[in-house]
Amino acid sequence: MDDAPAISTERAERIEEDRRNLSLKTLGYGYFRSRRRGGRRKAEGEHALTDWHHPWLFFLSIGIMLLSCMDAFLTLKLLEIGAVELNPVMAWAIAQNTWVFAATKVSLTGIGVLLIVFGARTHLFKHFRVGLLLTVFFCFYAGLICYEFVSLISER
Repeated sequence: MDDAPAISTERAERIEEDRRNLSLKTLGYGYFRSRRRGGRRKAEGEHALTDWHHPWLFFLSIGIMLLSCMDAFLTLKLLEIGAVELNPVMAWAIAQNTWVFAATKVSLTGIGVLLIVFGARTHLFKHFRVGLLLTVFFCFYAGLICYEFVSLISER
């Protein structure tokens, strides 16, 4: 005789439907009802990767992406009046065409912002939170936009 306990049909159906399968429903549930705001263990401390991020990181991320788009637009306008692109990657992209330039700029900025938000709670060189980099980049982009805008105005 088999000594294993009989599994009810209801439980057998639940076992077949693995709850860890990824679907759009899973992503939506995780986005709107995220629960992990801290580590699972005490040893993780503040270095935990979590489901929830502070709203300030969202504001900075969206702001950086908008400023990046403004930077791309103002760069193209400045190039029309004789400016030179100093970034070699962006200079190559501009040499291809404006669509390649825009796609490269938005992609690289978006990937960078995503990686910084992902590790926002970790520490850089054991002193600074990585999330602080978003504030630094936001300020940098704001200053760059001001510089480009003033350059564009003074040339006209």
